[in-house]
Order: sequence, then C-alpha cells, then structure tokens
Amino acid sequence: MTDLDFKLLLPTLPAEPGIYKFRDREGKLIYVGKAKNIKKRLSSYFNREHEANKTTVMVKTAASVEFTIVNTEHDALLLENNLIKAFQPRYNVLLKDGKTYPFICIKKENFPRIFITRKVIKDGSEYFGPYTSMGRVHVLIDTIKMLFQLRTCSLSLLPKNIEQKKFKVCLEYHIGNCKGPCESLQTENDYNQSIQQIRNLLKGHLKPVNDFLNDEMQVLSESYEFEKANSIKLKIDLLKNYQSNSTVVNTDINNVDVFAFVEDESTAYVNYMKVVNGSVIQSKTIELHKKIEEEKEDLLQLAVTELREQFNSESQEIIVPFLIPSPNDKIKITIPQIGDKKKLLELSEKNVSYYKLNLALNSSGKSSPAERILKQLKEDFRMKELPVHIECFDNSNFQGSYPVASLVVFKNAKAAKKDYRHFNIKTVEGPDDFASMEEIVFRRYKRMLDENQSLPQLVIVDGGKGQLSAAVTSIEKLGLKGKMAVCGIAKRLEEIYFPDDSLPLYINKKSESLKLIQQIRNEAHRFAITFHRLKRSKGTIKSGLLEIPGIGKATTEKLLKHFHSIEKIKQAGEAEIIKLIGKSKAALVMAQLQPKNDLVNE
Repeated sequence: MTDLDFKLLLPTLPAEPGIYKFRDREGKLIYVGKAKNIKKRLSSYFNREHEANKTTVMVKTAASVEFTIVNTEHDALLLENNLIKAFQPRYNVLLKDGKTYPFICIKKENFPRIFITRKVIKDGSEYFGPYTSMGRVHVLIDTIKMLFQLRTCSLSLLPKNIEQKKFKVCLEYHIGNCKGPCESLQTENDYNQSIQQIRNLLKGHLKPVNDFLNDEMQVLSESYEFEKANSIKLKIDLLKNYQSNSTVVNTDINNVDVFAFVEDESTAYVNYMKVVNGSVIQSKTIELHKKIEEEKEDLLQLAVTELREQFNSESQEIIVPFLIPSPNDKIKITIPQIGDKKKLLELSEKNVSYYKLNLALNSSGKSSPAERILKQLKEDFRMKELPVHIECFDNSNFQGSYPVASLVVFKNAKAAKKDYRHFNIKTVEGPDDFASMEEIVFRRYKRMLDENQSLPQLVIVDGGKGQLSAAVTSIEKLGLKGKMAVCGIAKRLEEIYFPDDSLPLYINKKSESLKLIQQIRNEAHRFAITFHRLKRSKGTIKSGLLEIPGIGKATTEKLLKHFHSIEKIKQAGEAEIIKLIGKSKAALVMAQLQPKNDLVNE
C-alpha cells in the first residue's frame, strides 16, 4: 500500500477504538492491530520512517486495510487476541504454547465425579486449571480423596436407577472411601456439600473448607461419636499441613494475578501466577515472538489478556513490573516496590529465569549424563514421566530371625543418602519375604501420603514376581496404582518384571539405564545387609548376656552401654564391673565370661 493509497483511505477512517487488519494482494491476513484511535494509529504507519525493517516491509506488502469499531480499548484487545490465535498472521506476535495442560474436572452429573483430564468438553462440567505441574494436580487430587469420600465409579446414579436398586456397593465403600450413594446410603444433598467444599479447595479458598470440617466435627462430638470426630480432626490437620506447604507469602494477599516480563531482541517471556490466600495455585510461562516494533507495554498487555482468558481469572488486582492499561476500570494495577507483593513478583521473575535456562539447555542439544541416563530409562521402561525420583526396597533376614528392610532413594540418578530409611518388620513372623515387602511398601507410602510428600516416579523391588506382587498389593491398597511405575529386578539374569506382565523385560547389558538400576539395587542390598548384621550382632550379644541366670534386661543394657561388646567385658577388670553392676551380679557375669579368673573377696 502506497502513501497515495492511504491518503485516499484516510477520510473514511474513524477516530474511535477498534481493530485494524492488513491484507496482502491475495487477500490473506498478514497483520492485526488494536487501537484507541484507529485513524491516528493507522496514520502512524504512513507518516514516519520505521526503525524496524519488518514494519516497512509489512506496510509495503499490505494491499488493503480493514477495520472494526468496538466500544472500548479493552474490547479491541480481546478481539485482537482472538484474531491472532485464530489466524496467526505473519507479522503478528506469535504466542507460543503448544502443550496440552491438565485440568481437574467436576463432572456435570448426579453425584459428580472428580478426575484429571486434558480435554475440555463443553457439557456443563466444571474445569479447574490448566495446571502446568502434573505433580501439583496429583497432590490436589490426593488431598481431596483424603478429605472427602467420593465415588470413583462411572455408574449412572439417576434417582430412578437407585430406587430400582440396580446397583450394589463395591470395595470402595467397604474400605471407607465412598459412602455408598448407589444404594441410597448417602443423600445427594450430603454429597453435594462435599463437592462445594472441593470447589473452594480448588479455588484456593481454604477457610470455608476448614469451617465446614470444624462444624462437622462439632456435631459428631455433641453426639458422642468421638471416633468419627477424631477422624475429622485428622482431616483438619491434613488441611492445615496442605495450606502451610502451599503458602508462599502472607495469607492476607487474596486473589491476585502476578505477571513477570523479560525480553530479548526476538522474544518476550511472560510468567503468570494466580495467588489465592498467599498460595500460588496456578502458574504458566508463555513466549511471545516479536515480528515488528512492539512496545513492551503492548506485549505484556497482550499476554495478560491471553493468560487471564485461559485461566478464567476474575481477580480484581494485577501485579506487574511496569504500568500497563487496566483491562477494565474495576481492576487495580499494582507495581510493588517492597513487601510481600514485591516478593511475589520476584518469585514470578525467577520462574521466567528458570524457563529461559531450560530452553537454553534444550536448544544447545547438550544434556547432563544424569539426564541422558534417565531419558534412556524412561524410554526402556516406556514411562510417561522422567524418573528423576527413584526408590528401591530390599529386605533381609537370617532363617526368619532379625527381619529388616531397607529403602534407598536416588534423585537425578544420584544417591540421596539423607532420604535412606531402615525398617524393622513389625507384623510378619517367620521367614516371609513377600509379606515383609508388602508391609514396608505400605508403611512407606502411607506415611508419604499422610505427610503430603511428592511420590517417586519409579519404585524398584529387589526380587522377582513374588516380591513385585506383594509391593503392588500395598500400592493398590493406598490407591496409588498408575501414579508410580513399579518394577522388580531378579538377581539371577537381571530380568525386569512389571505388574500384569508375565514376560520379563531384558535390557541390553551395556545399557546405561540397566547399570543405574543395578547400582540402585546393589545399594539397597548393601544398606539392608549392613543394618541386618548390626541388628543380629546386637541381638547375639544381648541374648548371650540374658542367658546368664540372674542377669536381666536392665543389667544387660547397662553393660553394653558401658563396654559396647562382650569381648570388652571379658577383657575388663573385676573392679570396673563391680562398680558398674554390683558385686553379686559381677560374680555371675565373671563366672560365665571369665571362668578361669577368681573373684577377689574383699
């Protein structure tokens, strides 16, 4: 389009807010822009020289201009955003975001189910998200399951079906995870009260959930149902723990959107955090690839509009690093200089920095040895996630005596020794490796769930099908099936077994991933054997002393605490032993351990 063409067009242009579109000779849309005043904005393209060559080329390429008038500048911004996403014009900022993020869905149905999905279906169901961390989604779902008893079945629980007694309660009811609405054992009103509190939890409003549980506990206490009241108290404690782990700043900061902005010559990066009651409940970073002379204020404003639309945000306050126009008159723009809001902005900026760092690492084509091995392991085991957190179990006993077990933890393919754990077998009598494995796996992940800890991506069991089956039994009891990959490694041929698969997986003996698995298995075995020998040694010493007539447990412990071993007791002087446990008991010990020595009568 020439300057002459524009001069002919100029009298027809409105001095009102709206959007304008440049098209090429073939009628293809090449650029969309917004303007407070369409006439002034379009004039700026033809009345001055442009610093960026791309802008000059774009204006010359344009063969025609179209425009649409709207009521406000905010409406123009929304329309511009939608057109860019729909047509991806050549000279517009490219919003790069190719991932499909997970949502938590509350299904529109009688007795709604709650589940994770990546597809948003417009059927009246409620969707919370998107979430950029699958780990956080699982933490939320696990917390919901521990706080509320909901159905997991897909039965059509219409009133007529329930009245006709078409359904029977399942195992979930018998183990206390569901209240049995399928047999009218729970009313729809009672169920929906729980759903309402789950909505509050997913929105980050924890106080109504806490009040609801406290009221329920009070009612049970007044009815003298103290056992049920105590179970509610445990749920309240769980909720407090969840809140303390989620809160990053002052809980008085309620329902704000935080945006950090960083740019280089070709790309702008914007991180978004949704903060409710001091907790970051959603976060996402997007890239905006520049095409022509975009100002940073325009880029941030575009990102704010896009991200608030994606996350259905209704926050009335936006925290940003520099001033941009407010999306509407009711929304407050804050540029913090100090305090908790400044800390939130700094946290958002850190997210951008890490995002850029990861991009740089990926684009360089270079990865650390640990990352390379874990990617190979992920491929060999056909896992969905990179196994950055791996745990391995092994147990040890001597003819059924002194049964113990060990857990070793590897993070980023390196031993995390601070996280290692020893287990004394408590519920199993005799040499039963399978039952022992079932016990320790259950205890480990029950505790992790209770403490709201992040679960490993891969669990390894030292043993074949039997030990693996025992471990899977506990994992299923805890409702963790499908949330962690589980395998067993048989020592003889280094075969890898998976649940529900009768044939083992054979990995190339030279594979780095197999070497990592072997290293983890050997470390678990070493850790278990060391603990077992220590326990057996102490048990042998104690039993040796306890077999002496007249020497009890208290005397044995006193001797071992002082001398540490039977050998040192044998070498000790008579006076030292008498001083420690008295003359009569010393005589019994000396007679048993030092039969050739005669006590000196004083």
